[in-house]
Parts: sequence; C-alpha cells; structure tokens
Amino acid sequence: MKVRLIDVAMDLGAGRRGVDMGPSALRLAGIREKIAAMGIEVEDDEEPIAVAIRERGDVYDNRLKFLPEIVSGCTHLARRVELAKEQGVMPIVMGGDHSIAIGTIAGLSAFYRRSAKTLGVVWIDAHSDFNTAETTPSGNIHGMPLAATVGIGARELTELHGPAPKVAPENVVLIGLRDVDPLEKKNLRDHHILSYTMADIDRLGLFTVVDEAIERLSTRCDFLHVSFDVDSLDPEFAPGVGTPVKGGLQYRELHLLMETLAASHMVGSVEVVEVNPILDRANETAEVAVEMVCSVLGKTIL
Repeated sequence: MKVRLIDVAMDLGAGRRGVDMGPSALRLAGIREKIAAMGIEVEDDEEPIAVAIRERGDVYDNRLKFLPEIVSGCTHLARRVELAKEQGVMPIVMGGDHSIAIGTIAGLSAFYRRSAKTLGVVWIDAHSDFNTAETTPSGNIHGMPLAATVGIGARELTELHGPAPKVAPENVVLIGLRDVDPLEKKNLRDHHILSYTMADIDRLGLFTVVDEAIERLSTRCDFLHVSFDVDSLDPEFAPGVGTPVKGGLQYRELHLLMETLAASHMVGSVEVVEVNPILDRANETAEVAVEMVCSVLGKTIL
C-alpha cells in the first residue's frame, strides 16, 4: 500500500476558528511516521491545498458563508484526490473543517465513474451534515457536505467537479449521530439515509452496527471512503473540536469501528477533519485521531 497525505487548511466552513491548523496538529502528532512504521509507503502531496484566509474572504451569503472560496478550495482538492487515485495511491485528506469532504468525494467520484466502480461512504460524525441553504440555522457549509455529496443543495456544491450525485444516498451510512437539526432529520428521512445514532449503538452494540453497515455497502459498492470527524468521539477523548457533543463514541469503540472497516478490505480513501488545536489539550485530539487513522489502515493489537 502507498498513501499520500493531502493538507487542507480550511476553516471557512466552520463557525469557530482554529481547524485550519488541523493538518499541522496531525503532523505534529506523527501521522506520517506512525503510518510508515506500519510498513506502508507514505508520501506528501506536492503542496498544501491553497485556501483563502477568512480575513480576506467574503461572507457572500449568510445562508452559504464563504461559498466562492470554499468552492475554489474544494475544486483544487478534488483534482488532487482524483490524481492520487489515478496514480494508484490512497489519499489521506487532512482537514480542516468538514466542508472539505465536498472536494474529497467529488475527486473520488470522478475517478470511480471512469473506472466503472461504485463508491460508498461511511460518515463517522456526531452531526449528519445534511443541511442545505434552505434548512441551515447557521449558514456554515461544514453542516452541508453530506447533503451536497448526494446531490442536495446549492448547485455550486452538488455539481462541483462533476455531475450530481457524487454518491447515491443508498450507498451512504452515518455512524455516531447525536446532534441533528430538526429540518436535517426530515432531509435524512426523505432521502432514506441509513443512520446509526448513539442510541442505536447503545442498543445494538458497535460491532453489530458496523457489521450491518459493511454488509449493506459490500453488496452495493466496490470501494469505501471513510470520512472521520473527530467530534464523533466523546469530548473526554477529543476535547479539541469546535462543536463538541457529550455522549459520543468511546475510545475503544472507535478503534473497533476502524479495525472492522479495515478488515473489510474495501477502504480506498480516508479523511480526518475538525481537529482544532486552539481548543485542545496538549495536542491530545490530534494524537487520538492519528491512532484511529492507523487503525482504519490496518493496524491491530496483534
């Protein structure tokens, strides 16, 4: 296996500052060295994705804040991700806020469409990120990327780097939900997104949840993209996030989820988002995030 680390210092989609330093925090936590220690060849992308800083951006629209700048950054990212796949390299995208997933998945979709392969997405998050300009309570685009990925929302987002949808709604599984806006709930129901809340995980157990998810996706998809928002973890283990929600995944639960995904041999790309060093304790959140990335790449206890 060969992986390529792609830095995306984007904070325009979030309401709080600091996630633009997420890629640096992940590198400080040793992501490159720890993946290499697994016997995996690691390379860096040619240069970080160019993203406008907030002070030079234009809010543009209070329902779609910083839309032009986010579209520009995500378009550059989509091209880099598509190129990595063309070159036979697994992209590991390091954010940045979760709006970058619009670019990541657009690049993957373009590659897999040409290859006549089907992409599935495992979205690990406390939030569903299924708002649109019509339903958003904040206008922050990091609350919209999954909706855009399945073709719902502003055309600038849904048709970025290719036609919509990038992924069919039935090929998406959400895991870890515990904070969903009222109108997002309707969007999720209307589009039949398979969603596992923390209540589902409490009732069924994490292994049953991930086993069901993989069984469903393996019959429909050739490859999986794992989109990992660190706020899926309980704030006890991941304090350095902008939108913490109590009652999240426990440390070993998330390891089990990642290890089980790795064992499916379907994971073709990974992104890790929303690490905010300003809000962290001694880079603890980035260090845990790196451990989880290693698990989804195949690291096990024995």
